[in-house]
Amino acid sequence: MASSITASPWWKTGVIYQIYPRSFRDANGDGIGDLQGIALQLDYLQWLGIQALWISPFYPSPMADFGYDIANYTDIDPIFGTMADFDHLLQEAHQRGLKVILDFVPNHTSDLHPWFVESKSTKTAPKRDWYIWHDGKPDGSAPNNWKSVFGGSAWEWDAHTRQYYYHGFLKEQPDLNWRNEAVQEAMYGVMRFWLDKGVDGFRVDVMWHLIKDTQLRDNPVNPDYTDNQPTYDQLLPVYSTDQPEVHTIVARMRQVTEAYDARVLIGEVYLPIQQLMMYYGAQNDGAHMPFNFLLVRLPWQPREIAATIDQYEGALPAEGWPNWVLGNHDNPRIASRVGEPQARIAAMLLLTLRGTPTLYYGDEIGMRDVAIPAEEIQDPQGLNMPDKDLSRDPCRTPMQWSGGDNAGFSPATPWLRIDKRYPRVHVERQRDDPFSMLSLYYKLIQLRNTEPALNKGTYMPVYSNDQLIAYRRDSPDGDSFLVVMNLTPRPCRYRQTGEPILSGQVIVATSPELENTHIGENIYLSGDEGIVARLARTDDRPTT
Repeated sequence: MASSITASPWWKTGVIYQIYPRSFRDANGDGIGDLQGIALQLDYLQWLGIQALWISPFYPSPMADFGYDIANYTDIDPIFGTMADFDHLLQEAHQRGLKVILDFVPNHTSDLHPWFVESKSTKTAPKRDWYIWHDGKPDGSAPNNWKSVFGGSAWEWDAHTRQYYYHGFLKEQPDLNWRNEAVQEAMYGVMRFWLDKGVDGFRVDVMWHLIKDTQLRDNPVNPDYTDNQPTYDQLLPVYSTDQPEVHTIVARMRQVTEAYDARVLIGEVYLPIQQLMMYYGAQNDGAHMPFNFLLVRLPWQPREIAATIDQYEGALPAEGWPNWVLGNHDNPRIASRVGEPQARIAAMLLLTLRGTPTLYYGDEIGMRDVAIPAEEIQDPQGLNMPDKDLSRDPCRTPMQWSGGDNAGFSPATPWLRIDKRYPRVHVERQRDDPFSMLSLYYKLIQLRNTEPALNKGTYMPVYSNDQLIAYRRDSPDGDSFLVVMNLTPRPCRYRQTGEPILSGQVIVATSPELENTHIGENIYLSGDEGIVARLARTDDRPTT
């Protein structure tokens, strides 16, 4: 009889791949990636072993925040194609066994969305309460001290109706009032529109921002703020985010999602571990996976990483499934954060920890942040705070497919410049190189996809010090793997001290020369090396 563990849903056992559509592949030659371009690369994603692609927003938008300011939730921006293009992409993906996850942006709309146009037309407009409007203080200043993530006050004065409206991000992104039931029902309707089309789930943007304090109390000053941080961090957003009522909203989103078979709800939540756990829901009725960004934010120190992994594992609710993220469209690329040699170790960590990994496009070939001159900056976060060097453009540059013109991304000049290294760092070259970053990702993903110990087995910490991390992954059927990684450029030794001494064969290594070698009491690693070893079963070990 098959064990229940074999019936895990796809989102627990597969690898998710984030696509930033502007930068993935341009099929129509305008220098901007599009839906047809994504469809052209589905064979590549299938070859790589990806289970699901998460596509950042492609809805009609003025592009003040490159698609996160949505003017119509149920259509396609012409920059990216047509609804027919999306339907074709979805069909082609499903034919290859690939799932499609959409970005759902429920916290705010574009200021050009018809809902907001009506809301700001008059104080008595039917949709006035669909957004957060408030009188100023007696002196005419903003209702409170809340700040925008993108700099400045989060309140914008509307001279026509003589009130302020709230925007947690750009002033062109007014926040919806999620305390209004009509807003809730409208947004659940958006979810059903795409679910009816056959999409496999949603990544919910800034989930923890959805509900705000009814009293609009001032946020307290952050005592740990430093001048190199965004101005948003001057205050602790305890009243403008992560309000208790948000969990009722997330539970309803989960209900909408689960009315359809085999769909997933993922939440973007940048919060400390204990607060993050609340987004699984009190009865496992929250997000299937609140995104875990610990590896994005942690210093690259083995003891700290090992301790945080254990803390995260220990905090998970009984039915909560873990997940791990190395990079995304909002943060510097892993190769730029830790260096290219350690980016190989990071790949091994991401793909061997317990839980669902999310991979950011291009990380599998070692793409790095690209220097974007000030006059070419596109990102509003960078434009609004030019003195703080906070543009996210460097991590959003076009995918490097080949050594041809514009890295095979587009026949036209791309919307962002491409890394000058692209003639030697691209997919075509790395697919044929057994020592490449892409070959390492391919081997790790194939191993993870085929080994229950890695895609649904248990996690057991083994050892860590100031150089290395070691842990086991075990499956109920007896298969086990030992992962040992050196997070420094200096050689190190891991000496097994437990009984019995584990033996086995290296299956995947950051240095292919180590593959098929055997491990024993002492495991020696050069700098920036890591191994995944299949452990010999107890009944396979020689007797003395």
